[in-house]
Amino acid sequence: MRWKTGRRSTNIENRQKLSGKAAAGGGGIFFIMALVVFFMGGDPTYLVKEGVQRSVSGVSAPANPNLSEEETAELSDFVSVVLASTEDVWDDIFASKGGRYQQPSLVLFTGVVNSACGRMPAAAGPFYCGNDRKIYIDLEFYHDMRTKMNAPGDFAQAYVIAHEVGHHAQNMLGVLGQVNKAKSRSSKIDANALSVRTELQADCFSGVWAHKVQNDFNMVEEGDIDEALNAASKIGDDVLQKQAQGYVIPESFTHGSSKQRKNWFLKGLKSGNIDSCNSFEASSL
Repeated sequence: MRWKTGRRSTNIENRQKLSGKAAAGGGGIFFIMALVVFFMGGDPTYLVKEGVQRSVSGVSAPANPNLSEEETAELSDFVSVVLASTEDVWDDIFASKGGRYQQPSLVLFTGVVNSACGRMPAAAGPFYCGNDRKIYIDLEFYHDMRTKMNAPGDFAQAYVIAHEVGHHAQNMLGVLGQVNKAKSRSSKIDANALSVRTELQADCFSGVWAHKVQNDFNMVEEGDIDEALNAASKIGDDVLQKQAQGYVIPESFTHGSSKQRKNWFLKGLKSGNIDSCNSFEASSL
């Protein structure tokens, strides 16, 4: 990915030196949980209610223990450039429809972070909090993508941010509010189905972003799209459930299968138009 000459965002909030706490114990279990909530978006506080906060101890830990200072600095710079590219893309999209895009902040943290959606450990993975309209990411997650998820590559890392920004766009468009209201009146199975459609739309939005940076910004290199598709294939509910419990329960899907996630990313990539991303009216996912 050609990113080093790109514009840097001014909407980065660096809390890495302030976080300084790390998860202690249960690392394997909580990593699986992190995969399950990866790309969750919306309000992630149910994780805290379910006890994920118990993985957070008061033990001091070095910032980004698996990343050198140089790697941390470069990844921080990278995140700033990717966020700036999403700002440029969504500014144009909203303007073309007569609206104004409100750019989100992105919070870099280490170990645990306080958000308007609750106190969240890094084990929860990157997330978007609709309550404060901020995206949160611990850069250690990128290390996990390479070493535990087999999803390497800078464009795969950019896809993570683009997806979470997609949730912010959904929030700006009123989608998340409508979904949350509908889910509150729905059965568990129907609520899960709504969650899947929400996630697939965010995947499609990230594909629209990829289309723009490929065709308008000349940031995409050979192999980059394959990196994003590989990452999408690693986070399907079917793959994660198979890894976590050895079998798959489609009715419990909340994010979509690997095939669905790849297909909706490709839908946005090919069209470059968010109007192609209406997963809520699609007869087939």
